Amino acid sequence: MPDSVEFDMAAQQKKIVNRLRRAQGQLGAVITAVEAGASCKDVVTQLAAVSSALDRAGFVIVSTAMRECIETPEGKDSLTVDELEKLFLTLA
Repeated sequence: MPDSVEFDMAAQQKKIVNRLRRAQGQLGAVITAVEAGASCKDVVTQLAAVSSALDRAGFVIVSTAMRECIETPEGKDSLTVDELEKLFLTLA
């Protein structure tokens, strides 16, 4: 695998982890809000933020897999077009 692809994968992994940590923090805020008896509006707003952060992380994971499969179609973790489509649709 060329160095640029490895770097790109490392950058993508960092991006994914950052999104997941953000979602983790937002989920903690949802739990705290529920425990504190926050308004329904505040809880739902925080919950929507968690959901959005998780969706974005999922889309980055799938798009990274797509790029990897295009760049190294015979790689050990390569997925077929059908498998990639199925992964993408599970996020919908």
